Amino acid sequence: MSRTDAVFFDVDFTLIHPGRRFQGAGYAEACARRGVVVDPDLFETAVTRAGEVLAHAGDGYDADLYVRYTARIIELMGGSSEAVFEVARELYDAWGEHEHFELYEDARETLVELAARGIRLGLISNSHRCLDSFQAHFALDGLLSTTVSSSVLGVMKPDPRIFRAALDKVGVEPARAVMVGDSLVHDVNGALAAGMRGVLLARTGEPPRGRADVPVISSLRELPALLA
Repeated sequence: MSRTDAVFFDVDFTLIHPGRRFQGAGYAEACARRGVVVDPDLFETAVTRAGEVLAHAGDGYDADLYVRYTARIIELMGGSSEAVFEVARELYDAWGEHEHFELYEDARETLVELAARGIRLGLISNSHRCLDSFQAHFALDGLLSTTVSSSVLGVMKPDPRIFRAALDKVGVEPARAVMVGDSLVHDVNGALAAGMRGVLLARTGEPPRGRADVPVISSLRELPALLA
């Protein structure tokens, strides 16, 4: 890779991962509190099938879309009462609460190493999570130069505008910036469309096909050497 002055990271499933609240058991508990009966064993399949809801996302951030997506997961787990959307809204709101998530083991050490090289670091997220308090909660203060959230900006990845907004905030040219994330479509392709470089993080399983020219890593620990 050529010279890198800035590296931006996706947040969910790149730097952090959800805990019990957003697993099958957590969904079942949230549903039970409102009298909705679901099968937690159907959670993984339901998440995969519910993805078709997000396929209809537009360029702008739409909270109701994510509530409908969550409701569809509950329905595919067997939930059928009128309270399904109440549970979905509760879970959507909880997704923005940091305490339900954990930092991946390789995240902080990688950020520390890159920051020590003088590389400016930032976050670009499609979540409604507060990225300012995110830094404090996960002890990342002093490592990040900027953050851009689609729920604040109003534009979602892969729209190039969200990447350009992040570049403008750090004053770095696109060719000298890299985006790292777990989504080929939203993180990598969006960054490439903005003139940046992209690195796909595939922590589990085979990475999606379609971009032979994009570097793929299985751990953030591989990133410093890739950028060297």
